[in-house]
Amino acid sequence: MADKHTETFEIAIIGLGPVGATLANLLGQMGVSTVVLELSDEISPLPRAVAFDDEVMRIFQSFGLSDAMEKVAEVGEGAKFVDTDNKTLVYWERPMVRSSNGWFVNYRFNQPELEKILRDSLARLPSVSIKLGSEVVDLKQIGEEVEIVFVQGEREQKLRAAYVVGCDGGRSFVRQKMSVKFEDLGFHEEWLIIDLLLPERDVDPDRFTYHYCGFPRTGSKVFVGSKRKRWELRMNEADDRKTIQSPDVIWDILKPWIKPPEAEIERTALYTFHSTIAEKWRTGRVFLAGDAAHQTPPFMAQGMCAGIRDASNLAWKLEQVLRQGAPDQLLDTYESERSPHVREYINMTIEFGNLINNTAKSVTSGNPTNIGGGQQTVAQLRPKLGLGISAGDTSKRGRLLPQFLLENGRLLDDVTGYRCALLLAQGSADKFDFSLLSDFSDVGVQVIDAPGHGAQYWLEDADAVAVLVGADRNVIGTARAVQDIAQLHPSNWLFR
Repeated sequence: MADKHTETFEIAIIGLGPVGATLANLLGQMGVSTVVLELSDEISPLPRAVAFDDEVMRIFQSFGLSDAMEKVAEVGEGAKFVDTDNKTLVYWERPMVRSSNGWFVNYRFNQPELEKILRDSLARLPSVSIKLGSEVVDLKQIGEEVEIVFVQGEREQKLRAAYVVGCDGGRSFVRQKMSVKFEDLGFHEEWLIIDLLLPERDVDPDRFTYHYCGFPRTGSKVFVGSKRKRWELRMNEADDRKTIQSPDVIWDILKPWIKPPEAEIERTALYTFHSTIAEKWRTGRVFLAGDAAHQTPPFMAQGMCAGIRDASNLAWKLEQVLRQGAPDQLLDTYESERSPHVREYINMTIEFGNLINNTAKSVTSGNPTNIGGGQQTVAQLRPKLGLGISAGDTSKRGRLLPQFLLENGRLLDDVTGYRCALLLAQGSADKFDFSLLSDFSDVGVQVIDAPGHGAQYWLEDADAVAVLVGADRNVIGTARAVQDIAQLHPSNWLFR
């Protein structure tokens, strides 16, 4: 038992970057007592992550921040992988139209602004406490709790939590304490990152990203919005790492594109891109998320996105175990569902990297066109979850349910927020035992019995009268007949 003076929480999060802050917001929305320990005292003012997709915006929507994110994000187009003859080898198609998730597939942003929105939101959640300037120095699993030792100021302190989630980045202290190793997926390269700040907004920016394949200096010109520009360039053997970040060298590298009067250097960095996945994401009551669990090169801008998906997959499962009596096995599905999903993104990103480095001329991931020759076109990758929770008919399991416009004129996620949901086909509720519907509501599942035309068509196409989705909007299972709906209840979930 903890000392009576030791603070105790249901969840402790280590790290308050975008992943940790998203996880804390999701838990706070559900009223779960949460503490976040962050080493830094302030948000870093420098740009780092620059993109998120429609799935991530949908997660922000689930806890009420999509409007705020739209104010700081700009919509980008696709990416072109071009050779030295300016021929497009691969076109990664991301049209500027809303997807089935209800959002655009390519948003560009400045990370400090995104982090501020996430932190300001946390300040409004009474169940969330934040301890800035706190260095975690030890973790101990003691019975049904984890003891966390941290230093804040110069004072060593302790607190306890039922579960701990390490969102503390690629050099994760939590992962080291778990004695977890990374599986190496084979891509490790040092690149030069250059961020420029424009004196005024570009009123008509080129919204494409360009990857230069097989050039003397391969790399990428990345669309990051109308106020900034970014280049990511592979380091060559002849480069002098002591001088390459000096302004004179930087401007000499950039002279094919831009000159000093047109912008100022905001940041340069030498960064080694990695492709790794942790061999375990859970040890007892301690979990990993984000870069602590996996690292990917930036060519698909999916690093932060993958971590935010981790948070969305894990938060509701923790609440189900803590508050709704769900079995501990539910928490094992976090890794089994997320790890194969992120692996598909990393593998496709490596293919893009090989294309840029001229060790490949085409890609095989993403259902590309023209595999035999000519320009390829690849679409946004939409992998399904790995094995995990299932119920009822599983033919649609592990896929994101589209965000439908419901019969009441509201979007699905605006109605449900971050909760599991049971959507019933039109008229099904009339044939269903309403006491069973309350059984769903009693364990935090929202029942929607007027789904609207889009959901009705989806259900008919799936030969189903009901679909159950997790709070992360991934399908758990469907029911083909009214009498089968009870099979979707959480008490009947299977874990694989």
